Amino acid sequence: MAILAGGNKMNRISRSLWTLALLVCGVAAAHAQTGYPDRPVKIIVPIGPGGSYDLVGRQLADALSKRMGQAFVVENKAGAGTVVGTQAASQSEPDGYTLVVGGLSNMAFNSALYSKLAYDPRKDFVPVALIYKFGYVMVGRKDLPHGKLADIVAAAKANPGSISVATAGVGTGQHLVAAAFMKAAGVKFQEIPYKGSPPAFTDLLAGRIDLFFDSNAAGLPYVQSGQAKGIAVLSSKRSPLAPDVPTMSEAGVPGFDVDSWLGIFAPAKTPPDAIAKLRKEIRASLPELKERFEKSGGEVWDLPDDKLDAFVASEYDNWTKLIREAGIKLD
Repeated sequence: MAILAGGNKMNRISRSLWTLALLVCGVAAAHAQTGYPDRPVKIIVPIGPGGSYDLVGRQLADALSKRMGQAFVVENKAGAGTVVGTQAASQSEPDGYTLVVGGLSNMAFNSALYSKLAYDPRKDFVPVALIYKFGYVMVGRKDLPHGKLADIVAAAKANPGSISVATAGVGTGQHLVAAAFMKAAGVKFQEIPYKGSPPAFTDLLAGRIDLFFDSNAAGLPYVQSGQAKGIAVLSSKRSPLAPDVPTMSEAGVPGFDVDSWLGIFAPAKTPPDAIAKLRKEIRASLPELKERFEKSGGEVWDLPDDKLDAFVASEYDNWTKLIREAGIKLD
């Protein structure tokens, strides 16, 4: 009996120790889930300082650092457009501590522009949040005789190539928006490539080219100052920066609504709990970012989590199809 009693006592101790071990493991697991991030998080911006990618990366890094009590550090990693930085992010450890700013360029355009891309945006990344949206505007030289979009379209159809349009370089957003417009309107412009927006605007303002497509933030100030004509904005609603400039649908090309977007992406296989926490804190940061984004000519965008994958996939499909049909390549 004494032995049995002792055995029972030992069993009770063993059960207690086992229960304690389970509790400790449970607490440790819970801490592992809720403790993210417990060290600095890197946000790769795949272009140099300045521009929309950099704006989103730095503003979000600042907001998340304050909210999450851990440093979010921006690393500008430029090269080959947005390829070098995005490739580096795709090859990083999928632990939630390396993120990348993603937009149309690196998550859609590049797959069609390059024959051999070292990353696959569909397989190598998961969208964490899309938070910034901005529109484009079609501007014309101030002495352009065709003051309305319908007149421009009619003239271009009557005499293909008679109207010139600047691009900010092959494969840039400005170039691809112009290509998308020509397809939608059924016209052919004479394309004049430039190395970036500034020299394109220089020639537009000097009257040496007829048209240019650029972001609202870049183009509308010239419209406001009277240095250029605002032909139409490409978004579904008019811009508060130039409320007198019609949308494409209003001006005669119905359904041609083009918005560019930016957000945060993580390498595929990043832990779901880290993704969930980032989404929660990013969403909570949006009211703080609203005014900052609007000053840049864009707007805060809060796309629901359950629509992220489908939206990004749709943008990828639509733009890669257009680029391939237009035969635009960078290699």
